Amino acid sequence: MVSVALAKPLDPCESPAPFSLLVPVYRGDSAHRVRRAIDSNTHEQTRPPAQVVIVRDGPVPQEITDELDRISAASAVPVVRVELEHNAGLTNALNTGLLWCSHDVVARADADDISYPDRFERQLPLIEAGADLVGASMHEIGDDETTPLALRQAPVGRSEIARVAKRRNPISHPSVVFRRSAVEAVGGYEHVPMAEDYWLWARMLHAGADVRNVSEPLVGYRVSAGSYERRGGPRVFLAEMALQWKLRRLGYVGFIQWATNVIVRGGYRFVPLKARETAYRFMVGHRNS
Repeated sequence: MVSVALAKPLDPCESPAPFSLLVPVYRGDSAHRVRRAIDSNTHEQTRPPAQVVIVRDGPVPQEITDELDRISAASAVPVVRVELEHNAGLTNALNTGLLWCSHDVVARADADDISYPDRFERQLPLIEAGADLVGASMHEIGDDETTPLALRQAPVGRSEIARVAKRRNPISHPSVVFRRSAVEAVGGYEHVPMAEDYWLWARMLHAGADVRNVSEPLVGYRVSAGSYERRGGPRVFLAEMALQWKLRRLGYVGFIQWATNVIVRGGYRFVPLKARETAYRFMVGHRNS
């Protein structure tokens, strides 16, 4: 079993720790949303990052390239652009990006979401107090980011996070700030189709990492008409079974919990779309915002 070294809390007399922002971008993103994501995570923040690392995961349309050029030229925060020749997927993009992060504390953001202005001001004190990973609740948003559609309520407290993690992902990936050393201690991101984040958090929890959530929504998470459709079908079912087998082999879930997950989470992939949306919203603590 891999263990995570306990973080040393920041001395109150020391200056706040600088941190890097890690954002992957790929051809399916929108140039406008890339700009909004970067703006909301840098100069709009009450506590901005000290570095931005943008990983271009393979070729992108010219409009995204042009937008990245403008971001790099205008940013008051140093920007590192890592350009991968081929689209190799999120796992590879994130692991590569981590190599370019200058700071041990790393905040994640997706290229089509937004962060609220006090996100890092709310999360970083928990990291500085000794946490290894801090997530947050999120609003679901559409094109109008000022009108939330629903709330994804994060579980709060170590015991509640640990309980929820046996059944589903307890941490929303676009909301996390973590210590890179704690992530690297368990081997970093590993390729698990559509669940590389959940698999990483499970390994960190299993190794004794200090994982927390902020109850308030700090991120606006974009949803589209196809969001719930993509959560079903044979391909997603097979990915779910691969994840559950890994959790079982790790010893993170016992046989009864594993069998329950296989039946419930596996069966969920084949229910009608509307029922799948309703079930997912119930499972992750959704409520109308």
